[in-house]
Amino acid sequence: MFDRRAKMAVVALVGVVSVAGCNYRGEEGVKEKDFAVSSTVKTAIGAAGSTFVNPIMTRWITAYEAAHPGIQVNYRAIGSGAGISELKQGTTEMAATDAPLTDEQLKDMPAVIQVPVAAGPVVAVNNVPGLKVPLRLSGSTLAGIFLGKIIGWQDPAILHDNPGVQLPHAAIIVVHRSDGSGTTSILTSYLAKVSPEWSEKVGHGISVPWPVGISAKGSSEVLDFVAKNPGTIGYAELNYAAEMHLAVASIQNRGGTYVAPNPASATAAIAAFDEALEKDMRSPVVDPPATAKDGYPIVGVTFLLFAKEGSDPAEHKAIQDFVQYAIHDGQDLAESLDYAKLPKPIQDRALGMLGQMTASAQPPK
Repeated sequence: MFDRRAKMAVVALVGVVSVAGCNYRGEEGVKEKDFAVSSTVKTAIGAAGSTFVNPIMTRWITAYEAAHPGIQVNYRAIGSGAGISELKQGTTEMAATDAPLTDEQLKDMPAVIQVPVAAGPVVAVNNVPGLKVPLRLSGSTLAGIFLGKIIGWQDPAILHDNPGVQLPHAAIIVVHRSDGSGTTSILTSYLAKVSPEWSEKVGHGISVPWPVGISAKGSSEVLDFVAKNPGTIGYAELNYAAEMHLAVASIQNRGGTYVAPNPASATAAIAAFDEALEKDMRSPVVDPPATAKDGYPIVGVTFLLFAKEGSDPAEHKAIQDFVQYAIHDGQDLAESLDYAKLPKPIQDRALGMLGQMTASAQPPK
């Protein structure tokens, strides 16, 4: 049996093959099961996508594999857009995205099911020299910064949000994701909702035409840039920012409260959208109504996508079991990792969707 280093090398090889785009015309995609790492692994499942979900996904995989000997799940945090692309090409079995596919987008995919598995806040991570308290920003101020209209930390809009706070006479440096990112989709969905100018000029999605800023690939590069460069503001998942001990801003919600991002404030925001989520679990959960006084306004939900039908019953059953674990028992890990636990009604609806999975003796059409 290969040791752990050998396993890691194989996983790295899978990543290189997939990212390089092995699916040339006329070639078949290389799947995880083609890279079996030992005789003890009977079923290998490949998954890729969202960086947002990576910390809890790592914990889920560890727990699931311990309870299911012979099954291996390999997850690569390469961004929501890249994960969806690999699932579409057939080079991975599951994709994770923070920007759920619309009905129109699903028409271009093989028959897939997408279910919510995680939720949490996206934060305005910042490095403001001399700041002794958490930065406070209204939605309009945050939009103004990312539009390039607010260019200094002494701007009247920032001073208004932070009365009595000593802010430096320094320029604001904006950093944003260069890759297709669900985290970008969550932030820009919020900015488009609170700022008509942002909605008109930039819009929302996993990739947008950023008016200003430095581009960085992945959350890790964004956070590294913020950490090393005073005067910088960017965005990332709360869990990554907390791990690096970086400052995050409190964002003003519709009720007028500047709310710090944490699992409780994210849960409060999600609860405010219960009616909309009951109709469509893909409904955005940004900028909750004023009645959600404790709700943090920039929250996103991560979805797992996987084939509705499968020709390998063992693989299909393993995917179904893993997703069921993530939706239900796996939620107990959420708050310790700075995620919001999915409300029970969402868990129940997501579990119901797993019943659509079927395994056939023939490859799906």
